[in-house]
Amino acid sequence: MTNPIRRTAAAIAAAAAIAVTALTTLPAAADPEHAGRDRLDWSACLGQSDSRQECADLAVPLDYNDPDGQQITVAVSRIATAKPGMRHGVLLIIPGGPGDNGLDRPSSVVKRLPQSVLDRFDLVGFDPRGVGRSTPVSCGLDHSDLAMVKLRPWPAADGSIDGNLATGRRFAEACARNGGPVLRSISTVNEARDIDSIRRALGERRLSAWGTSYGTYAGAVYATMFAEHTDRIVLDSNDDPDPSRVGRGWLAAFGQGAEDRFPDFAEWASAPGNPDRVADTPEQVRPLFLDLAARLDREPLPWPGANPAELDGNGLRETMLESLYADAKFPDLARLMLAAQGRRPLPVPVMAPDEVLQNHIAASAGTLCNDVDWPTDPAAYAKDVAADRAARPLTAGMPVNVMPCAFWPFAPAEPPVRVTGRGPANVLLAQNLRDPATPYRGALKLRGAFGDRARMVTVDSGGHDVYLANGNACGDAAVTDFLVTGRRPAEDVFCPAS
Repeated sequence: MTNPIRRTAAAIAAAAAIAVTALTTLPAAADPEHAGRDRLDWSACLGQSDSRQECADLAVPLDYNDPDGQQITVAVSRIATAKPGMRHGVLLIIPGGPGDNGLDRPSSVVKRLPQSVLDRFDLVGFDPRGVGRSTPVSCGLDHSDLAMVKLRPWPAADGSIDGNLATGRRFAEACARNGGPVLRSISTVNEARDIDSIRRALGERRLSAWGTSYGTYAGAVYATMFAEHTDRIVLDSNDDPDPSRVGRGWLAAFGQGAEDRFPDFAEWASAPGNPDRVADTPEQVRPLFLDLAARLDREPLPWPGANPAELDGNGLRETMLESLYADAKFPDLARLMLAAQGRRPLPVPVMAPDEVLQNHIAASAGTLCNDVDWPTDPAAYAKDVAADRAARPLTAGMPVNVMPCAFWPFAPAEPPVRVTGRGPANVLLAQNLRDPATPYRGALKLRGAFGDRARMVTVDSGGHDVYLANGNACGDAAVTDFLVTGRRPAEDVFCPAS
């Protein structure tokens, strides 16, 4: 694979201007099964402020091996193009997570997408099975177990994982008791099947898609299982598709991702004139953060309204990880560091409703645990955590720690899909160099799995999400051109920092 870092911006622009794939630019033909007939009963979306967005419920099999058996609901939405004469087809927005809502994504992205894309596509969103307004799931966890410092398996201050083992067992038992058959049916493979059910219900022979974060893996699985029904596939902030690890690999990636990204925060947090400045130089920020986390491990601060109601070292580490997702979130971490030093009051906690968290967490766990078997040996987890704490102190061993999947009561119904290069050359990956959640090295694995079926646009930027997310004109133009015309760059593209 061509090393994108070695290419110059001028060469990229020239290549992008002349390169054309074998994709047709004609409108996608209707699905012969349904002669182009949209079978969804569209109506106004409840609670939606954008009147252009419509919603519909689609019945899909609980078990695709029994297509005429029990049915569940997948909630679907759309904003139709205002220019039907220019319409190319459908752009399905695949949400991340796993476990994220996607029903209102058309109303969100319609504000950011270029008019040239809006003219050519109906924007379609959906809540994946088990999520939101689709037939929902819940494990009925105790309120204390909804804390992010428990949902991500942060070890104890001394590195012990005993608490994580207890939490994982309790979580898995609650899901077995309360999750029901829908929870057992959640998997990436079934999400791909649901996506194809959406395609058929829309009467489309081929489907374009824009998947972000976990949605890149779901999109890659769809593009592998249903290659003949794919049109233009954009995968943004890419997961490593290793079928032997899947979600376990994604969790582990946070260790490298935080190391890649933290220097961006350090530079920002030491800049003169920054009202949230925490240090005089970038080199001072990392040891300051580590010292504050260690101090909070020993002496947590009361934090009324938070879950738990104190700020300990893991609470600071969790805020660090969340804040690295976007430059706009940097102040959240800086202000918490200043508060830990007594230089600011602790911020008022912002907590999602328990009902929302219960649903998201159950759907996320269902995907991660149903996709693949996880190791079960506590001693092996303890050994990995100790090594990772030494190698990557920012994340303190969390990325390799035990999850509820180690105690999951349901075996995967089928093996994960191995992404391959078989299929049309119609995939474009977009990737930041310094992504805390889906690191660059994992994106290279997905690029390699697709082979010549894909091209990758790498942006010299930090944070999670690429297209229309960080103001890089080069990266945005490459993705927009692909969506509008079907043209891909002849080779992988590197976009310098803007």
